[in-house]
Amino acid sequence: MSRPTVIVTRALPAPWLAALAAECELVIGPAAPPPASAVAGTRFAGRGAWCDATWSALPRADAILSLLTEPVDAAVLDAAPRLRVVSNMAVGVDNIDLAACAARGIPVGHTPGVLTDATADLTMALVLAHGRRVLEAADDARAGRWSTWSPDGWLGRDLCDATLGIVGWGQIGRAVARRAAGFGLHCLVHSRTPPAPAAGIEPVGLAALLSRSDIVSLHVPLSPQTRHLVDARALAAMQPHALLVNTSRGAVVDQDALVDALRRGVIAGAALDVTDPEPLPPTHPLFSLPQVLVLPHIGSATLGTRRTMAELAARNVLAALRGEPLPHAITRG
Repeated sequence: MSRPTVIVTRALPAPWLAALAAECELVIGPAAPPPASAVAGTRFAGRGAWCDATWSALPRADAILSLLTEPVDAAVLDAAPRLRVVSNMAVGVDNIDLAACAARGIPVGHTPGVLTDATADLTMALVLAHGRRVLEAADDARAGRWSTWSPDGWLGRDLCDATLGIVGWGQIGRAVARRAAGFGLHCLVHSRTPPAPAAGIEPVGLAALLSRSDIVSLHVPLSPQTRHLVDARALAAMQPHALLVNTSRGAVVDQDALVDALRRGVIAGAALDVTDPEPLPPTHPLFSLPQVLVLPHIGSATLGTRRTMAELAARNVLAALRGEPLPHAITRG
């Protein structure tokens, strides 16, 4: 009896895929997506990070284990008539056409919960690094611009008694609030399902959160409702000394509006782990602004977190192939 074929859209460390490899034939993509120039003018143009080997394997694929860099849309599904499951190695599934999957009866899995602490930790790292000018001070020390202790050099902001606005009250938003309490931050929270008032936690509308927060941190999934949630109008509502932190999805922020707001001093700075697009071209104007810190989407980048994400994604695949319910299924379509 032939083994089912599973497309893993990007190369992952072999131990992370051991359970899949034991039961399935794996077709594994490259470690990095092909550059746009490599697929321009070919039949793979427009397929994003899909490479020749993985795209060519779609007709015989029983499952896809995708990363957020690969689109799984109607064209992909049409090319994979045997497909029985799509499992995304991510919490968000904005790279997957859920309606198209639902129309074909294809279940979709993801990896919730496991990256909560890692992403919340990075959120606080961004707040601290930007607020205390850590990278700027380290660069000056390395470059020999540290001549003596300076009473007014590298002055940052105090966190104790500052106000942190958390947009989105999912697992990551709640984990950020727990960490913020340790720094003496007061948290304003805006969410479709707001929390009950508690010590240090105040549910508010978005307008109030923007106008009152010293730091605004985004923790919402990308959807038609949240795309460009932070636009020119939202930025104008923030305080001039405010910091914007985004560890959710890049397109939640209107980046053109953000660049304009930063150039005009509408807000004081931004710390971004996610951008639109990814990777952000090195010539992008955000990189020219000294009050901006940009990271290459490392919110879940701890060894334990990434390995567990891969293992959860594999469990979703194996369950579907055995005819069992997915342990971590997306139920909306």
